[in-house]
Amino acid sequence: MAELLGRAPQGDFEVVVRDADGEPVVIRNAPFLDDGSPMPTRYWLVGRAEVLAVSRLESAGGVRRAEEELDPTVVADAHARYAAEREATIPPTHVGPRPFGGVGGTRRGVKCLHTHYAWFLAGGDDPVGRWVHDELAATGSLRSSNEEP
Repeated sequence: MAELLGRAPQGDFEVVVRDADGEPVVIRNAPFLDDGSPMPTRYWLVGRAEVLAVSRLESAGGVRRAEEELDPTVVADAHARYAAEREATIPPTHVGPRPFGGVGGTRRGVKCLHTHYAWFLAGGDDPVGRWVHDELAATGSLRSSNEEP
């Protein structure tokens, strides 16, 4: 995993999506890092092909286009669902800083297509992730193992 992340993992995680060859595509992070710091990004895209495809989409103005094309209320609702899912994993007795925000720690709008797509691939109801998926499919950038999550 360190090779895919470009550094050693700093907290607990589990692989929740693999490609047809069994390689990790998406990991689900614990809500806190090993040092106790909050981790707002619950789903992380780690598959090399997927990261590259989404990076290319972002560099071509994908974040701006997604914000222009998607209803902000629908995106805000997705952020709330993501935050609630993460919050449900935190013990009620937890004292101290907590992760905040929605997808990738964002409170509104679109910040990172990678985090939205990761959640979508993991089964999340994410309109931005669906938008990314559709854009990648339209350009032929999807691997066959991920064409229909």
